[in-house]
Amino acid sequence: MMHNLDFLIDMCKKGRRMNLAVACPYGDDVLGAVCEAHKLGLINGLLIGNPKNIRAKAEEHGFDLAGLSLIEEKDDYSATEKAVQMVSSGDADLLMKGLIKTATLLHAVLNKEWGLRTGSLLSHLFLFEIPLLQKRVIGISDGGMNMYPDLNAKVAIVENAVKCYHKIGVSNPLIAALGAVEVVNLDMPATLHAAALTQMNRRGQITGCTLDGPFALDNAVSIEAAQIKGIDSPVAGHADMLLVPSIEAGNMIGKVLLYMTGGRGAGVILGAKKPIVLTSRFDSMETKLLSIALGAVVASKD
Repeated sequence: MMHNLDFLIDMCKKGRRMNLAVACPYGDDVLGAVCEAHKLGLINGLLIGNPKNIRAKAEEHGFDLAGLSLIEEKDDYSATEKAVQMVSSGDADLLMKGLIKTATLLHAVLNKEWGLRTGSLLSHLFLFEIPLLQKRVIGISDGGMNMYPDLNAKVAIVENAVKCYHKIGVSNPLIAALGAVEVVNLDMPATLHAAALTQMNRRGQITGCTLDGPFALDNAVSIEAAQIKGIDSPVAGHADMLLVPSIEAGNMIGKVLLYMTGGRGAGVILGAKKPIVLTSRFDSMETKLLSIALGAVVASKD
């Protein structure tokens, strides 16, 4: 079991520096996180956009741009396309969203000629370090990309997440398929999906993990709650990842963990040719740094 997210930094330091292409790094926390990641030896930063704006932001906050590459593009769209093309061509190992709209980034990522499409579903995985749970790391997917995934989409979300867990050193992640209750209810589609996914895992259609459900949130993360409910499962109370039924559920749980429990987080988009570091504009510099580390670890294992 992972106890904190610092292991991501440690894993990065053991490998080569990854080349990180950042589209429009004008936000304080984005630029600061990239500078810190470069300083720690995690990445080579390729800052794509308006060099004048980047230098002004760095000077304003005292960020050191030494060793980082500034690549000039005339506008946000051109900068985003350039960043994606650099990753697609192999000049960069992973992509990061700067001060641009997510839709702008994804439009370039999904370009049929030079984008990062693979045929797989794109999904978001966020890892959280939770002090209230004995500094335990728990993942949530998908709270950032897929709004109301059907059963097929949830299979793809699980497959993306399992590959990521293997790359960060978890050989058999325990995945809890969440619903409002821990029993199958014919009027609750999330519980039906959870039951189907559980059976698919048991029959070898979903591999590389142990998946069970449905679980309510409490008995997925609390051993005591699982025992009180009489749930006998290796996942109950020990979940490494929560498979959420909708983007609202994942987004809300994630923000509660970050902003109401003193947790730390790291998020990345999976399913593209290379990982994409995508965080909220309100996320802290530390969250963005840890997200870069997560993306770099995943990229290094491709």
